[in-house]
This record gives sequence, C-alpha cells and structure tokens, in this order.
Amino acid sequence: MTPLYRLGLSTRASLALLLLVAVVMLVWRWPAVAESTTALERQPLRIDAGGEVFRLEVEMARTADERRIGLMDRDSLAPDAGMLFLYDRIQPPQSGFWMYRTRIPLDIAFIDAHGRIATIHTMEPCPSDTPRECPATLAGAHYQAALEVNAGYFAERGIEEGACVVWPGRKQGCSAAD
Repeated sequence: MTPLYRLGLSTRASLALLLLVAVVMLVWRWPAVAESTTALERQPLRIDAGGEVFRLEVEMARTADERRIGLMDRDSLAPDAGMLFLYDRIQPPQSGFWMYRTRIPLDIAFIDAHGRIATIHTMEPCPSDTPRECPATLAGAHYQAALEVNAGYFAERGIEEGACVVWPGRKQGCSAAD
C-alpha cells in the first residue's frame, strides 16, 4: 500500500481523507443496524396470568444476529409492544442478557420449555460505550424464550412467575412443569 504522502497529498489533505473514510464507514453501518432492528416479523403474544389475559404485539428475534441486536439503539417502545427472543435449545440459568447500547429500561421474562415465566428481572440501560462494562442479567433458570417489555410492565399488571405465555407457532396453553 502506498503511503498517502507519496501520492503527493499534504498532511492536512491526508488527515481529511482519512476522516472522510472513517465517517463514511460509520454512516454505512448505521442504516444496517437500524434496519435490522425494525424489520423483524411482528406477531401477537398472549400472557395468561391470574385469570387475566394480556396481549402484546412483539417482534420475533429468531436468529443469533436478531437476538444479538435486540432492542439496541431504540429510543422508545410502545406500551403494549415487546421483543420475543426464541431459541432452538434450552438455555442454561447462567446465560442471560445485557443492556449494551440499549436506551430503554426493560423488564425481561425468561420463559421455560413449558411456556411459563420462570423468572422476571428489570434491566436498566448501560451508559458505557464499552460492552464489557455493561453487566449481564442472568436468567437464574433454564429457558427457551425471553420476552422484553418496558420496565414496570409485569408489576403494573400483576404478572408473576408461573404465568403462561403463548405466541404463534407455540401450542396453545402451558404444560405442567416436570
């Protein structure tokens, strides 16, 4: 690779060119992130809790990339909306979620293989620009899906562990825990 000064560019012109390349690279990546977080399939979801039924419209995060991006870089989430993270295999209790680049305080419900909420946690946005400085919220139970909603959603509606969660593609109702 030929150094820029050998091409006859001054130091100032070289720095300006490098800055332009850096800006183009950042701008190029931003639409890809924004598009991938808003282009997810939306489905109705139902939570049966204590004789009441609550309905949400959720974005379905099915692939590893969709789950990795999650609700990053969003400024808001509609009151009856959320994101459902689906897994092909049961996830261990020591795995979980983090709030890197997530601006919205969220509740997360970890849903077991029977369709029941196993644990519920509240997660606060992480202000750090460094991913490793953002704490993880561990599930604390085996899970096959996770539901993120606005912080306070579950408590405000009296939704607790054991509530049944149903979405398209999952059989109706919840089976008894083994």
